[in-house]
Amino acid sequence: MGAVVHTQREVRRARYAVAAVFAVHGAVTGSFATRVPWIQDHAGVSAGQLGLALAFPALGASLAMPLAGGISHRFGARNALRGLLALWTLALVLPALAPNLLTLCLALFVYGATAGMSDVAMNALGVEVENRLDRSIMSGLHGMWSVGAVVGSAAGTLAAHLGSDARLHHALAAAVLTVVGFAACAWVLDLQPAEDEEPPPRFALPPRSALLIGAIGFCAVFAEGASLDWSAVYLRDQLETSAGLAAACTTGFTLTMAVARIAGDRVVDRYGAVRTVRASGVVALLGGLLIVSARHPAVAMTGFALMGLGIAVVVPLCFAAAGRSGSNPSLAIAGVATITYTSGLIAPSAIGMLAQATSLMVSFMLVTLLTCGIAGFAGVLRAGDRVKVTRPDAAVPERRP
Repeated sequence: MGAVVHTQREVRRARYAVAAVFAVHGAVTGSFATRVPWIQDHAGVSAGQLGLALAFPALGASLAMPLAGGISHRFGARNALRGLLALWTLALVLPALAPNLLTLCLALFVYGATAGMSDVAMNALGVEVENRLDRSIMSGLHGMWSVGAVVGSAAGTLAAHLGSDARLHHALAAAVLTVVGFAACAWVLDLQPAEDEEPPPRFALPPRSALLIGAIGFCAVFAEGASLDWSAVYLRDQLETSAGLAAACTTGFTLTMAVARIAGDRVVDRYGAVRTVRASGVVALLGGLLIVSARHPAVAMTGFALMGLGIAVVVPLCFAAAGRSGSNPSLAIAGVATITYTSGLIAPSAIGMLAQATSLMVSFMLVTLLTCGIAGFAGVLRAGDRVKVTRPDAAVPERRP
C-alpha cells in the first residue's frame, strides 16, 4: 500500500482532534468517580467489598491493553479509536446498573478493559501526531485529559447535589460523550498498516525498552496515587488540620498537575525529555522532603503542590518515548500503560498497609524515595528522541505504526 500524504494543516487539525479525544476519555473517569458512593449504595456492598470491586478496572485494563495493537492493525487507527472510545464511553452506564457485588465486579472489569484499550489507541495516535509536528504535545494532551476529568467531576458533583439517579446521569453523560468522541475521531490521522506488514500477536510481553521506560512511569504514578488518595488524610492525621484545609491540599495537588501538563510541552521542546524528567524528579523529591518534614500545614501543602508539579509530565513523556522506542508503538505503549496502571492499583493500598504498620510519614518516605528513580533513570527516555523534520511546511508522508 502506498504512503498516504498529510499536509501540516491536516496534522494540526489531527492534534486538536486527539486533544478532544483525551478530554472525552478524562470526562468519563470524572463522571464515574463522583458517583461511586451512589453505586456502592445501589449495589449494597460494604467498604471492603467496594475496595475489591475497584480493583477490577485495573485488572481489566491490564489484560485488554495488549489487544489494542491488533485491533488497530485490522481496522486502521482511526476506526479502531472510534470504536474503542465508543465502547469506553458507553461502558460508563454499566457500574450504576449493577445490583450486587458480582455484577459490579463484572461491570468494572468491562469498564477497565475498554478504558485501557482506548487509552493505548489514543496515546499511539498522539505520539504519531507529535512526531509529525516535531514538537512536544503529549504533556498537553494529558493535560486535556485532566481538564476533561475536571469537567466530568463537576457535572457529577452537580448531579449528586441534585440527588439524581446515577443510572440516568451516566446514561445522559455516555450519550453526550459518545457523540463528541465520535465526531472528534473523524479528524484524527487514519493510519493503515502496509500490505505486507504482519499483524501483532494477540498477547505478547512488552519489549525491554518499555519495561525500562515503564519503571519511571511506575515511580511517578505511585507518587500520584499516594498523593491523591492520602494527602487529605495526611494533613488531617499528621498535622491535625480541618477537613476543609485537608481537602484543599488535594485540590492544590490536582491543579498543579493539570497546569504543569498543559504548560509542559514548551519546557520539553526547550530542554528535551531527559533534562525535563530529571528536573521533574528533583522537584518531586523536594516536595516529598517537605511533606515528611512538615510541622505546619502550609509546608505540607507546598510539598504536595511540588509533588504534583514534579510528576505531572513524567507519564506523558514515558508514553511518548515508548511510542518511538521500537517497531511496534502500540505494543510498547501497552507495556508502559500496564506498568503504570499496576502502580496506580497498588499505591493506595501499599501506603495504607505501611501506614498501619508504621505511620503515614514513613509511607511518604517511601514515596519520596521512589521519586529518586524518576531523576535517576531519566536517561532511558533518550532513546525516544523525535526525528527532526527539515521542511515543516511540506506535506508529511504517513509513517506506518
